[in-house]
Formats: sequence, C-alpha cells, structure tokens
Amino acid sequence: MTSREERAIDATLNTTTDAPHATTDSSQAQPGLTRAESHRDTMAQLEGHENNGQSDAAQHSNAPRTSSDAADVEKQEHSEELEPVVSSDGKINGRSKGKIAIIMLALCLAVFLAALDVTIITTALPTISEEFNSAAGYTWIGSAFLLANSASIPSWGKVSDIFGRKPMLLVANVIFLIGSLVAALANSIGMLIAARAVQGVGGGGLIILVNIVIGDLFPMRIRGAFYGVIGGVWAIASSLGPILGGAFSQYVSWRWCFYINLPLDGIAFFILLFFLDIKTPRTPIVQGLKAIDWLGSLLVVGGTLMLLFGLQYGGVSAPWDSARVLCLIIIGAFTLFLFGMWEWKGAKYPIMPMALFASRSRAGTLGVVFLHGFVFISSSYYLPLYFQAVRGQSPIMSGVLILPTAVALAITSVATGAFIAKTGLFLPPIYFGFFFMTLGFGLFINFDAHSSWAKLVVFQLIAGLGIGPIFQSPIIALQAHINPRDIGTATATLGFVRQLATSVSVVIGEVVYQNQMEKKSAQISAALGPEAAGQITGGGAGASTQFIQRLPENQREVVRVAFADSLQPMWIMYTCFAALGFAVMLLIKKKQLSREHEETKTGLEAEKENAAARKAEANEKRASKATKRRSKAAPTSRPLSEATTAAAGDSDKEHSAAEAPDVPRSRTADNTAENTSS
Repeated sequence: MTSREERAIDATLNTTTDAPHATTDSSQAQPGLTRAESHRDTMAQLEGHENNGQSDAAQHSNAPRTSSDAADVEKQEHSEELEPVVSSDGKINGRSKGKIAIIMLALCLAVFLAALDVTIITTALPTISEEFNSAAGYTWIGSAFLLANSASIPSWGKVSDIFGRKPMLLVANVIFLIGSLVAALANSIGMLIAARAVQGVGGGGLIILVNIVIGDLFPMRIRGAFYGVIGGVWAIASSLGPILGGAFSQYVSWRWCFYINLPLDGIAFFILLFFLDIKTPRTPIVQGLKAIDWLGSLLVVGGTLMLLFGLQYGGVSAPWDSARVLCLIIIGAFTLFLFGMWEWKGAKYPIMPMALFASRSRAGTLGVVFLHGFVFISSSYYLPLYFQAVRGQSPIMSGVLILPTAVALAITSVATGAFIAKTGLFLPPIYFGFFFMTLGFGLFINFDAHSSWAKLVVFQLIAGLGIGPIFQSPIIALQAHINPRDIGTATATLGFVRQLATSVSVVIGEVVYQNQMEKKSAQISAALGPEAAGQITGGGAGASTQFIQRLPENQREVVRVAFADSLQPMWIMYTCFAALGFAVMLLIKKKQLSREHEETKTGLEAEKENAAARKAEANEKRASKATKRRSKAAPTSRPLSEATTAAAGDSDKEHSAAEAPDVPRSRTADNTAENTSS
C-alpha cells in the first residue's frame, strides 16, 4: 500500500469517527490524492450527510446523496488542494500585473463606449429631430440601438465558442466603430437610424464578450473583482451619457456624440489585438459558418424584434388592442417559444441551451437577473422624467441630478467584486442588493411635487446601494453552477434576459404611468382646457415635458402635481418587483468558488465534444428517470435471496416464541418499551 493510500484511509477513518456530527472540511483533503481517489474518499465520507452551509434539518436528513452532489463537493475540495493561480510575484495565470492592467483598460473602454451610447443620445434627440425635421426620429434613433442590441446578444456567445473570443471581440469593435462613423456622417434620418442599429449589434457584442473574456482570463474566486470594475465603468458611462450628449448638442454638434467613439474604440481595438493572449482556435471559416445555429439565430432575432416592436407601438403609434400591436406581440412571443423548442430538441450547437433553465440555481439566477433589470432601468428612465416634468429641470440638469444613483451604484459594484474575491461568497451581495433596492424604490413613492433636494439625494443613494451589487453577483452565481464549457452561451443568455427585462420594464412602467395620467385628464382639462390637456395626457411619457415649461405658473403647478401623483403607483409596482427578488433568490444554492482555473476550450472540435457530452448527460438523465419510475411501479418488490432470508428469519422467530415460557403481559410491555427507547 502506498503512502498516498494510507493517508486517504486515515482521513476517512478520522472523519467517520466524528460522525454523525462531522462535516466536510476542505482542509482535511489530502494534497496527494488523484481526482478519482478524492471522489471515492468524498463519497465514503459524505454518505447520508449534507454539505456545509445547509440547514440543520438538511444535515440530519437520511436522504441519499446523489452523484452530482458528491461530484460538486469533490470538485470544491480538489480546488482547495491546489495552489492559487496568483503566484508569489503577483502574476495571474502567468500574466503580470502590468499586462492585466493594459488588457482591463481595453475591456473597460469597450464597455464604456457601449454603455455611453445607450444614454448619450437622450439629451441630443430634440436637436437631431429638429435638424432632420423628423418627429419619428425622436423615438427610432434610440430604439434602433436597443432593439439591435437585444436581438444580437444571444448569438455572440455561440459565435465566440466557434471562432474564439479574441477574433469576435475585435469584430464587435469594428462593427461598433463603423456604426459610429456612419452615424456621425449621416445626412438623413434613415441613414442615422440604420447606423444606430449597426452600433447596437456591435455594442451587444462588446458588453457580452467582455464578460465572457473575463471569465476566460481569471479564476472564479477572484473573477468578481474584475467584474466589479466593469460594473463601475458601466455605471459611470451611463451617468455621463446625458451630460455629454447635452453639452455636445448645445456647444459643439450632436455629431460628436458619435465622433467621440472613434479614437477610444481604436485604442481598445489595438490594445486587444496586441495584448489579449487567450487561445484562439483555427476554425475554417466555411466550416465555422456551417456550424452556427442559423435557424435558432433567425428565430431569436425575429421573435425579439417583433415582441419589442409591439411593445414600442402599443399605446403610442397604435392602440394596445389594435391588430398591428396584438399580432406583433403574439407572433413574437410564439416565435420565441419555437426558438426554445428548437434549442431544446433540434439544434446541434444551440446558442441558448435549454439545460440552463433546468437547474434550480441557474433558473433562480436568471430570475434574479430579470427582476434586477426590470427594476433598475426605471430609475434611469423615469427619474429624469420626474426632474424635467415635475421639478422643471433641463435635460442636462436632470442627468446631473441622477448622479447620486450612479455614484452609489459604481461604488457598490466595485466593492461587491472585492468582497466576492475576498470571501468567495456571492449570495450575501444579492441579499444586500435586494434589501436596499426594495427600500430605495419604496422611498421613491414619497416623491411629490415639492420633495426636498436632500430627500431626493438620500433616497437615490439608498436605491443605488441596492442596484450595484446585483449587477455582477449573478454572473458569478451562474458561472459557478455551470460546466466551464458553457460559459459563453450562459453569459450571453444572462445578458439577453437582462436586456429583455429592461425593454419590457420601460413599456410596462409607461403604461401604468399613462393610465394614471388619463384618470387625471378631467382635473387637467379644468385647469388648462381640453386642447392643452390632450397634449399632456396623450402620447409617451416624456413627450410633453417641454410644453409644460411654457405654461403659466398656476397651470404648471396643477400639471406638476398630476405628474408626481401619476408616477407614485408606478414606483409601487417596481417596489413589488424588487421585493419579489427575495423569494426568487432563495432558489440559488451556495457554492464554494474554485481557486483553480481552466480556460474554456473553443473551436469546432470543442463544440463537437461538448455536443457529445450534452447528449451523454441527457441519456444518463433519461435512464435515471426510467429507473426511478420502475422502482416506484414496484415498491414492495425485493430480490429473491432477500425475501427468502426474511422468510426464514420469520420462521425462526415464530419457533422461538412457541418454545419460550409465558411472560406476564405487563413485563412484556415493559420490555417492549425498553427496546423501543433503546
């Protein structure tokens, strides 16, 4: 017997001696064990017990441990046995601090530009619409970017699995740069809208691929710190967007909203080209294109666009019960259903594996992402409306006044990343986030036409404390509960869910607000007259802000109070959705974050291996379910030898009882009680 085997046996005996109160501790694992030996040792130690961190009831449960549970524990213990990937000289996976800083600079620039272009256009829209004499442009310049962004996100993850992360990140940079250049040079509203759509495709790739690349570069345990930095950059860019857009429009030209992207995007491109050193597969272009799930891509793009078009038109361009709106929403939703069925049953290399939704923890994580996206976007969209329509501020000042939310968001995002890297815990930031987000948005309900500025700042800070931690924590939670091979598709799915949530949220929030405004139409008509009241109560949420500022003071006060009162039920709705997050996050299981790192294998061969592995796992699950069904169908059946032995034992007991002398009934009862208590 080798010394390694002796150590394994000693560890098992020591753990067994402490049962039933012993729990698994990674510090007891033997550093010399192989993975197979560690797995056998773990199975022996953990039979009938639960992992650390579970409830006492679960710890004393007699339910048998599944092989997947034991494999998770074995993987965690094996990870603790290995040396951290951060070497003594500060290198991470062989990369120096300087090189990592340069790579992160490029990744942050990419995210900064993609986030900036979502909001920079908002304060420039009136100037652009006036220059091109297009009222429709006011809506579609912003919508084209968001629609293309949402529809393209799912495909970027799978394409990067086939062709590699670095080439696709560079392609996304080029697409975004081309869209920015065409938008800056646009000489018609149609040209500008088309350019914004191109920007949206590139921007979707930038945000998703940056998150995927970070997952490839860094081990799970310290990955959160880098995601936190990305979240902070996103918050800063989003808050600076309206300020820069208004300044460019007022003092230079709205075209600088797009010109500013060119040098920054160029810098990011060349840094990534020369410094990003992740493995790139040599996938032949033709074979790679054939491997793309084109039908799935068509279904998800078409379904997403139809659904979002329907939500955009509803109540603005056409009534909600009109044929155009209903057809777009119903057919769009049905197309997304067909997409899910195709990905589940038909796709060879699915862009969104439906197995992601099969696990309780993964489904809970995606639910948390949806609720977070649904709630947080309302602060970016409706707080500026409050400041402009109710408090009479300019678009630029409204951007300045929402800085408290952005500042708190940025600080907590970075702090959350550092916390996860330090402790390896991703659930506490989610608890913390939903608590403060629910509290903050609940306080927004108190905003009225005369709320103090101190209240406006403090309430935003509280909400921002809740929004920030839930940006990056779910990414870590999802990646911790998936096979590393699925990091690309899983991260893209998370981005798609978040983007879909934000798009749906804005529409639902506006419907709630608009319905409340219509209820106050009689009150507004009495003060302003029917014609003026129609301009305020009709159309979109922000369509009448400039008209309000031209009203006399007494009429303006009536409208401001009506606006503030109409926003309150909307804040109640968002508070309820934030509170719902407390229930959904309970689905997510704790999991120890690994210190070891395995870079995801990409390329066509890797896709074939992954497809074979998924097929084998599906077959194993079907076989397991069939076995369970058979065991339930015959619950009393026992092996023949077992039944024979039991029958013989019963016969011996009867024979012994017949030969035994009579015992008083009370004595027998006492013995029975003693045996029962013992």
